[in-house]
Amino acid sequence: RVTREDNLRDLLAAYDRLLAHPALDTSAIAVVGTSYGGYLASILTSLRPVRWLALRVPALYRDDQWNTPKRDLDKPDLRDYRSTLVRADSNRALHACSQFTGDVLLVESETDDYVPHATIMSYRAACQQTHSLTHRIIDGSDHALSDPISQQAYTSILVDWITEMVVGERLSIIQST
Repeated sequence: RVTREDNLRDLLAAYDRLLAHPALDTSAIAVVGTSYGGYLASILTSLRPVRWLALRVPALYRDDQWNTPKRDLDKPDLRDYRSTLVRADSNRALHACSQFTGDVLLVESETDDYVPHATIMSYRAACQQTHSLTHRIIDGSDHALSDPISQQAYTSILVDWITEMVVGERLSIIQST
């Protein structure tokens, strides 16, 4: 009976292990999360340093059911919750996004049955303190990016964005010296 708390602890342990690697530039951490992973990645930004946050179809869950296993959640209620604009001050993941000052990539699937447009707009509205916010919609794609064209589109969006962020960061370091 795994809860979001259990998954968040696992994510923190993985982050801390990665951060301990001697070759890692700890000021240049990028986190990429999809769906539930995007939800947890958002919360991670409030607990650990993150410079770049890429979220593809980030899910949203009610805070009051934090210790309820995902599979036990009321699916119609969750669908209704995700279909409304949720305020950042009423949700842990969105609140974390509202405090995040790095760069954000937000990728939406046009025909997503699990993470609707309203959820994406809740995340987008929460990202008020970010250094930059890039929002992309993959036309015709579903939640799982089932077709190869959607997969290629996402790969291209993510690689181009990460490249832009890292190269931009490196150039600003060079220019400041």
